[in-house]
Amino acid sequence: MTGPLDFTGKCVLVIGGSSGIGNGIAQGFRQCGAQVTVTGTRPDAGDYLEAEDSDFSGLAYHQLNVTDRDAAAALAERIGAVDVLVQSQGAVRYKRAEFAREGWDAVVDVNLNSVMDAARAFHPGLAERGGSMIVVSSVAAFKSTLGTPAYAASKAGAASLVKSLGEAWARDNIRVNGIAPGLVPTKLTEVTTGHPERLAGALAAIPLRRMGTPEDMAGAALFLASPLASYVTGQTLVVDGGLTLS
Repeated sequence: MTGPLDFTGKCVLVIGGSSGIGNGIAQGFRQCGAQVTVTGTRPDAGDYLEAEDSDFSGLAYHQLNVTDRDAAAALAERIGAVDVLVQSQGAVRYKRAEFAREGWDAVVDVNLNSVMDAARAFHPGLAERGGSMIVVSSVAAFKSTLGTPAYAASKAGAASLVKSLGEAWARDNIRVNGIAPGLVPTKLTEVTTGHPERLAGALAAIPLRRMGTPEDMAGAALFLASPLASYVTGQTLVVDGGLTLS
């Protein structure tokens, strides 16, 4: 493959690339020639194959517990510099659990604190390579989510962090951008996608009348990491089928 979406010789790390959106993004980069490493919480990639619909073809795997505030720095020392860092880790707690301190802290730790931990850890290598960081947030960053306040607030924080780091790290020749997915079938959205009536209602609110796919998110990530977006930084691209237009 040649052209602006050719990532041959590039090293890509997808945190949270063991399943869902992150896994789709990882495979997108692999298909475009990159050497891709993904992380997950389980000890071995094989632990995902029966439990989840994940594809580890051609991917390297490292276990990473993002709630360990020193783990990202240890991983950066282990694997070295990368050209593209994609942060696709995420957590949510339903049944009003996020209104309690424990639920709030658990979600914010994953969705916001760990994003800055990983950004800090891989910053030197990204600067060395003139790299790119992409943060996967959510359309929840831009609207109310009635029962999950920590999820919405942490995703809004992640989108804000993209702006701040996009400006601060431009001098280091690092571009920082984000993706805000709409409804994509993952573990986190099963509360909707796993119930036909709820899903029908959700689809009725999406102008394109379908859910997004991990491959849709991969397309956005490939663009943002490529020379096609060489003059784009500090931006979060909403990929939601038109959900947030009205």
